Amino acid sequence: MNAEFFGMLGAAICMGIAAIGSAIGIGIAGQGAIGAWKRCYVNNKPAPFILTVFAGAPLTQTIYGFLLMTIKLNSLGAENPGKALGLGLCSGLAMCFSAIAQGKAGAAGSDALGETGKGFAQYIMVVGLCESVALFAMVFSMIA
Repeated sequence: MNAEFFGMLGAAICMGIAAIGSAIGIGIAGQGAIGAWKRCYVNNKPAPFILTVFAGAPLTQTIYGFLLMTIKLNSLGAENPGKALGLGLCSGLAMCFSAIAQGKAGAAGSDALGETGKGFAQYIMVVGLCESVALFAMVFSMIA
């Protein structure tokens, strides 16, 4: 294996780990949304469609992983494969855990909004805070 392989591996790892986190986060948030809808139906209340926002929010980490992979890591892999591997692994993990935390916050937001019908702005702010970790990881890795 040549050195460039490790740089390309870093790019792939970044994208892959970020996408795994998105899948886990969407699963968690989706379970919360489905549970909230079920309770609404059982109680003959309207089921708020807006819960799909919570369920889909963790998908953005996959986009950030893709952007970092294509913009920074693919070109960096040829120049400095060790740095690309390290950035890819660390950034991918940061995005992964951000998506998982976002899924948990989204599930809680779905539960609360489904029960009360109130507080969407507050709940989405917490989901957005979880998103910030992934954004920071992407941006800081691009300027590193």
